[in-house]
Amino acid sequence: MEITQLSHYQQAILLLAALIALTSFLMLGQSRLLRLVFIFAVQGILLSITTALAADVLDSPHLYISALLTLSLKGIFIPIMLQRLVINMGLHRDMETLKNPARIMMAGTGLMVFSYYVCLPIIKLSPLITLNTIAISMAVVLLGMLLMITRRQAVAHVVGFMSIENGLFFAAVVSTYGMPMVVELGIAFDVLVAAVLFGVFFFHIRSSIDSLDVDQLNRLSEVEK
Repeated sequence: MEITQLSHYQQAILLLAALIALTSFLMLGQSRLLRLVFIFAVQGILLSITTALAADVLDSPHLYISALLTLSLKGIFIPIMLQRLVINMGLHRDMETLKNPARIMMAGTGLMVFSYYVCLPIIKLSPLITLNTIAISMAVVLLGMLLMITRRQAVAHVVGFMSIENGLFFAAVVSTYGMPMVVELGIAFDVLVAAVLFGVFFFHIRSSIDSLDVDQLNRLSEVEK
């Protein structure tokens, strides 16, 4: 099926899916935490637009609430909180040196191809748009994991964790036409609590050892007095 044969809604969903995947790649290649947080905010805004579009086309009023929660939490509140954490801890001046950035981006490309390969059997049972959205959702999840693996700063790990949740949420909204409202509210509350707890832990860790570098945290050992 050619893209011109798809409805305007399906074309818009594919465009938003491509932009969400692009933000995951951009996060993978960022060395500054503030830019990383900004791109994560853009991804959250794109996700909220996708949810609002699905709510309008599918006539699902509860998805409007989900879109508003997504915009408020992932597009505004959590990015602002992470930005303040980065600035207050003095991490905005640091530039994290990526080890083998070309290999990291190649690995990200490989994960994208792998996602499409895994999702190919779906095309026999579902339309082409479902294949693309599920494949991109899986790719966003895998790219979030890769971001957590390749970064040393704990803040980047939080962004990777939230990006994984974004990929799962995108698949739920587009492929299954949204989740029950109770489930969506529960997930939103869990994400909010997790973000607040991460912030509290970061302040305590920073005040204790003056670093959020994961490599240094792994080398910590108790010193007998």
